[in-house]
Amino acid sequence: MLPPGIQQEVGHFNVFNVADLMLGYHNKPPMAFDRRPFYKISLIRGRSRVEYADKVVDIAQHALWFATSRVPYRWLPQDLAQTGYFCIFTDEFLLPAKGRMVLDELPIFQPGAYPVLAVTSAQYAAIEAIFEKMAQEITSGYAYKYDLLRAYPWELIHVGQKRQPTPVLAPPTLLRPG
Repeated sequence: MLPPGIQQEVGHFNVFNVADLMLGYHNKPPMAFDRRPFYKISLIRGRSRVEYADKVVDIAQHALWFATSRVPYRWLPQDLAQTGYFCIFTDEFLLPAKGRMVLDELPIFQPGAYPVLAVTSAQYAAIEAIFEKMAQEITSGYAYKYDLLRAYPWELIHVGQKRQPTPVLAPPTLLRPG
């Protein structure tokens, strides 16, 4: 169910607690390998597998995962002991806060990027605090809550981009006078 007033906002945003969704997991079919019409940022704790494009990543403990609508994916928990959060949003939702940035052009959403990042327990706790702020804010009555909520996915995107491996640059070409 969508929070009251969400249709009045540009785009769509929501945040979910993985533990809550796992309560009925054994009664549901596995997640289909498909594209979704939104971006998704997930914080995962527990043994699971992420399949995206032509890659498979097994998660032993903790991970931060970025999904785009351009790449098919699915998440397969390996047991019921899963916790964490995920948020979903459309490009339009971030539009008022985007400035000059285009989501699909950011390094974290590029082919060849590393959209599933292992995180330490300390990093997990720091990222979890951001998701907890989202979960608290989405249920608040604050008149500008969606303006505030736009900041949190951007913070997570920057956390992920800072953790991307530095690209290897080709050696410079020597120019010789002709």
